[in-house]
Amino acid sequence: MSQWFETAKARATEAASTPLRRDAIERLALTRWPTRKTEAWKYTSLYPLNDVDYPLATGGTRENHLLIPNLEATYIRFDGKEWHVEGELPEGVSLSSAQLDSRIKPNHHLFGNINDALADQRLNLQVAAGATVSQPIVLSIAALEHQEQHAAATVTIGDGAELTLIEMATGEGEGVTTQFAEYLVGEGATFNHYRFALQHVPHFFFGGTHIRLEEKSTLNSFVMGFGAQLSRLDIDIDHAGSYANANMDCIYLLRDKEHFDLHTTIEHSVAHGTSEENVRVIAADQAKATFNGRIHIHRDAQKTLAEMNNRNLLLSRNAEINTKPELEIYADDVKCAHGATVAEMDEKSLYYLVSRGIPRKQAEIMLNFGFINELVDKIDDDTIATWIREQLVAKFDLMTGAL
Repeated sequence: MSQWFETAKARATEAASTPLRRDAIERLALTRWPTRKTEAWKYTSLYPLNDVDYPLATGGTRENHLLIPNLEATYIRFDGKEWHVEGELPEGVSLSSAQLDSRIKPNHHLFGNINDALADQRLNLQVAAGATVSQPIVLSIAALEHQEQHAAATVTIGDGAELTLIEMATGEGEGVTTQFAEYLVGEGATFNHYRFALQHVPHFFFGGTHIRLEEKSTLNSFVMGFGAQLSRLDIDIDHAGSYANANMDCIYLLRDKEHFDLHTTIEHSVAHGTSEENVRVIAADQAKATFNGRIHIHRDAQKTLAEMNNRNLLLSRNAEINTKPELEIYADDVKCAHGATVAEMDEKSLYYLVSRGIPRKQAEIMLNFGFINELVDKIDDDTIATWIREQLVAKFDLMTGAL
């Protein structure tokens, strides 16, 4: 029994009724609170959340949102209850006040259903067909102290359009945050996507990114996470149209007792799709990391090319990394591959650098950064890449300082 879960369901039934909320409440009524015997939560215990009791955020707070220096972008900030556009939207981008039903997010995500049931306002963003959006859009959310908040967004990218969008979640302090976003990428459209889950202990964070790719569309996604007291991110990519291409790179770095659980599912439903997924994890101290990546090749998805690679680095014997790559293939004319490794820092390489006069801490940072730099090098936007490297170096400094 989870008192937090029971409270969440009660709050949902007390809120204003909408079709989306009613459907979510019905699903939650049939949902059992996960235990360690629940396969999807095998390595992540929800026990610390059971008795948490924070009031729902009432809105009005737009402080502590992280900016990316020198990046010309449109920021849309969540105040704990509602979204607020800072400045004007770029040409070709518009907002809708209509509360759209969820069309992309799978119904089995526990916290996705909780988000549907408790989010007061869903941001609905539309990109016109053929539009090339001139600057990135940042959906920003910051942790609220001793409060609970639920942010939801739906983005529709028209046929032939191009959009760069950043999901930003930051902050510290006790509290609970759910942040879910759904994306429909139209025919021939290009979607450059970033998600930064940078909240820290003692926050509880649950998020999801759910993307549907139509014919000949392209997804370039980069995810970076730093963990929290308990954090979970679910990513679903559905190749709904032929010749769609998805590339996803993910880095997460954990220290102290941070926890980060990443579950990804790539669905190839039709023929001639391609996907490449690379995940790099570094864990120090008593941190705990989990990666569960699944590629599902449906019967009609002939001529599919799909690859998944997960590499993990342990900086402490007390840290824990769990990895579970999965391939489920029902088509016979495909090329698929997956792999996973877990290793410790190479002491010979560390000794070599130190013997050449490089301070040990700097040498550790260099080796750690070399482990993940190939993924950062793939980012086309120099301003975003520079900021990511600065965040990584600062995190490495904290991680190696504890060795």
